[in-house]
Amino acid sequence: MSTTPDSAVRTYIEAHKAAFLDDLADWLRIPSVSADPDRSADVRRSAEWLAAALTRTGFPVTEIWDTPSAPAVYAEWPSGDPDAPTVLVYGHHDVQPADRADGWDTDPFEPVVRDGRLYARGAADDKGQVFFHTLGVRAHLAATGRTAPAVNLKLLIEGEEESGSPNFPALIKARADRLACDAVIVSDTGMWSEDTPTVCTGMRGLADCQIDLYGPDQDIHSGSFGGAVPNPAAEAARLVAALHDADHHVAIPGFYDGVVELTDRERELFAELPFDEARWLRTARSYATSGEVGHTTLERIWARPTAEVNGIGGGYQGPGGKTIVPSSAQLKLSFRLVAGQDTDRIQRLVTEWVADRIPAGIRHEITFWGATRPCLTPLDHPALQSVVRAMGRAFGTGIRFTREGGSGPAADLQDVLDVPVLFLGISVPSDGWHSVNEKVELDLLLKGVETSAYLWSDLAETRTTGSWKQT
Repeated sequence: MSTTPDSAVRTYIEAHKAAFLDDLADWLRIPSVSADPDRSADVRRSAEWLAAALTRTGFPVTEIWDTPSAPAVYAEWPSGDPDAPTVLVYGHHDVQPADRADGWDTDPFEPVVRDGRLYARGAADDKGQVFFHTLGVRAHLAATGRTAPAVNLKLLIEGEEESGSPNFPALIKARADRLACDAVIVSDTGMWSEDTPTVCTGMRGLADCQIDLYGPDQDIHSGSFGGAVPNPAAEAARLVAALHDADHHVAIPGFYDGVVELTDRERELFAELPFDEARWLRTARSYATSGEVGHTTLERIWARPTAEVNGIGGGYQGPGGKTIVPSSAQLKLSFRLVAGQDTDRIQRLVTEWVADRIPAGIRHEITFWGATRPCLTPLDHPALQSVVRAMGRAFGTGIRFTREGGSGPAADLQDVLDVPVLFLGISVPSDGWHSVNEKVELDLLLKGVETSAYLWSDLAETRTTGSWKQT
């Protein structure tokens, strides 16, 4: 669909890739670990470095947005065309902790290129995937002869994603007018494999809680009182046993109401992926699959809601026996949610379900932590198809579809800005996010650059055909 010349894009990338990689290496040397208070100055230095780099790239507006914790970087580059769509790219510049003593082959903050791979903390998650847009937009301009992108291009690169984005929802609500756009591109995700390029179409939401159960005012003798007073540890076990039915469906009434079911086409596309269940089990350090009857493993982790027991405890846990009725017990539960489920409603349903099952003589408290909403972009969404076409041109092959089983801040952008969220990532599972020897495959990184270069013209042309509003 796009008229951006492929050969011109590739020629530009080839001529500038060395300088691009040198710049990326400079950024990777900054240990922007948001979880470490001693690195707060480095996180700010990372934001300042990126803001300067975006200015050099050509963005006429670059700003550092402070939060109560780590700073975010905002940039914008108007198209100059009053009819052009506005696209916001999201990523993050903070990284996970890393130290040579953890088992790294080299210093994690001294980038090393070896066997076509760039090793450094943040190479894939997420500095490399943020930075490929800088060369991508310059290649786009060079190939089209434009002086500004074909879309109104905005970037929001946060500084505390690896710490759970505690201030991100408040930031985007406060800055919603500046962030207004027609679509969001999230470059903080990956592909199925090097041989199977894919586009992610959604992420699950999350609601998690702690349930504290209280019985006697202190631990009491099980011989004198056991069997005659309620036991909070036993009640915790009963709650866990009642959480699922025999087919591993979540047994909380109303839990599945509104769930957007997989279409037959989506199930077919999942089934086409080269999924090796035995290998997946080895990665999971597990010995058998288990889950909701009637769904495959990929469907269970990508497109179905779940309830998991994250922890259960109560009473005596030391060596030997101690014959007591414990005074308290505790459960930690998490619920992964899919499109059509509302986090507030799920929290209410769980609260009511727990209250209905607690017997007299047991007091309980339930505490929910921050909730993340699910997000999903339909396969036929025109903006998603632009991403697919741009990736297909860069990779020279058909693009398949995945989802993410985890949760992230993308849903906050979708909810606050009321726009579709699209995912563009080139990382692969072997890149070792959050692990030792994190790396990015250089050929895939440059494919990300090329995809970015094609994308802006395609989105501009696609936007003229109809609305992009989330359906």
